[in-house]
Amino acid sequence: MPVALVTGASRGLGLALARALAIRSWTLVLDARRAGDLDRAARELRELGPADVIAVAGDVADPAHRRELRDVVGESGRLDLLVNNASALGPSPMPRLADYPEAELARVYEVNVFAPLALTRLTLPVLLDTGRGVVLNISSDAAVDAYPGWGGYGSSKAALDQATATLAAEQPGLDVYAFDPGEMNTELHQQAFPGEDISDRPDAETVVPALLRLLDERPASGRYTVAQLAPAVTS
Repeated sequence: MPVALVTGASRGLGLALARALAIRSWTLVLDARRAGDLDRAARELRELGPADVIAVAGDVADPAHRRELRDVVGESGRLDLLVNNASALGPSPMPRLADYPEAELARVYEVNVFAPLALTRLTLPVLLDTGRGVVLNISSDAAVDAYPGWGGYGSSKAALDQATATLAAEQPGLDVYAFDPGEMNTELHQQAFPGEDISDRPDAETVVPALLRLLDERPASGRYTVAQLAPAVTS
């Protein structure tokens, strides 16, 4: 039975992907900061099929928590998929770069760049031992397009994209992807638009078919958008 480690899995895209993997009978190791939300998500996923679901609450920016995730994965003896989905938006409303609090910017980079890299390094041996493992880093269109107020988050995702591409070049035994899901009706996106109605954005579940196509077809390592992958799924 394949094993996936999904960070930020208590809601949004992380939970939506975990649901799809649970239906496919994957063993799931799930991370999120809010223990109550993560426990509720894990109970829901266990009802979807025979999948084993292990919930490990904590902050991916905490080295001790990352080591705990590594150890839990190690007990399973394999890791087929690492999904670095947990993200920090930064202050809401989002400030201009000239006004960005230094500590807040450091936190955004700690969660969005340094934590995924550190978790990938920790789990790399088991990803390679399993066979052709997958590293999936969730990116954003703000990584490639400049929007006022999005400089902290966007630049962190741009850094993650570059790190993803470099890891792919250095680890030909892995499939390494940066995936841009586009705008979604999620808590993080709501934080970006405080007080606004974002119900017109697609739900996270609508993005999952594109992710499953990526995992099923395994194209060359690189950066992919939901628009590139979704049409063949929905047509």
